Amino acid sequence: MAESVTPPPAAAPPTRRAASLSTLLSTRLLWSELGLIGGRRRNQMGLLVLAAVPVLMAVAVRISSPRAGRGPDFLSSITSNGLFVPLAALGVEMGLFLPLAIAMLAGDSVAGEANLGTLRYLLTVPVGRTRLLAVKYASLVVGALWGVAVVTVAGALAGIALFGTGPMTTLSGTQIGFGEALWRVVLVALYVAAGLAALGAVGLFISTLTEQPLAATVALMIFTILSWIADSVPQISWLHPWLLVDQWGAFGDLLRDPPFWDNIARGLWVDLAYAVVFWLFAWARFSGKDVTS
Repeated sequence: MAESVTPPPAAAPPTRRAASLSTLLSTRLLWSELGLIGGRRRNQMGLLVLAAVPVLMAVAVRISSPRAGRGPDFLSSITSNGLFVPLAALGVEMGLFLPLAIAMLAGDSVAGEANLGTLRYLLTVPVGRTRLLAVKYASLVVGALWGVAVVTVAGALAGIALFGTGPMTTLSGTQIGFGEALWRVVLVALYVAAGLAALGAVGLFISTLTEQPLAATVALMIFTILSWIADSVPQISWLHPWLLVDQWGAFGDLLRDPPFWDNIARGLWVDLAYAVVFWLFAWARFSGKDVTS
C-alpha cells in the first residue's frame, strides 16, 4: 500500500505577501527617515535651542518678577505654579521658533533629498511615490511632536525645580490639582503639535516645488509670517477663520474650568483641512514630478 504524502503547506497569496513586504518596507523607511532627522547635527542644535527658551524664561522670572502687563498671558502666573512655564514658553515659541523648526524639516523632506541627489535612489525602493510621500509627512508629524515635547518637558522640569507645584489657578478663577493641571498641559502640547503638523503639510507641498531646501524653508516661513500679519488686520476679519494660525492661541481655552472646546474644535478642523488639502497638493505635484537627481 502506497504511503500517503502530505502536501506542503500552501504558500501565502502573492497579494498578501506583497502587502506585508510593502508595510515592512514602509516601516523601515519611516524609521530610517526618523533616524536621519534625529541624527542631523543642525536638528539636534535646534532642539537644544527650543529647550533653552523655557529654561531661560524660568530663570529670568525667578531672579526678577515680571512687570504687570508685559509678556505672555501665563508669564505673570509662573511664580504660583511651575507648570505655567511650558505654557508661557509654547506661547512664545509658536510665533517663530517652532514654525522655523518645522520649516527646516519640511524643506529637507523632498527638496533636500533632490538637492543631495538621493531622491532618485529613494524612489527605487518598491513602496511607490504615494507611500514615500506619506512616510515623509509622517516623519514631519513626529518632528512636530518632538519639538513641542522638548519645549514642554524642559519647561515643566525647569518650572517645577524653580517654583514647585501646587494647585493651578485656571483662567476661570478656580483651582485644580497637580494631576489635572499636568493633563491640561499635555492637551495644550498636543493641540500646538496639531497646528505645527498642519503647517508641515504646507511645507511638504512647497518642498515638492523646488530642489533647494533653503528656498522651501524660507517660503514656508514667509507663509507663516504673512498668515500672522493677515490674522492681525481687522479689515479682513472675514478671512481670519480660514487662516491656519487663527486659532493657534486658543490653547488657553484648555486652561478654563471646564475647558472651552468651541475654539479648540474649530482650530483642529482647520488643521485637518490644511493637512489633507496640502498633502493632496503635494501628492499631485510629486506623483508626476520628473525626478532627475
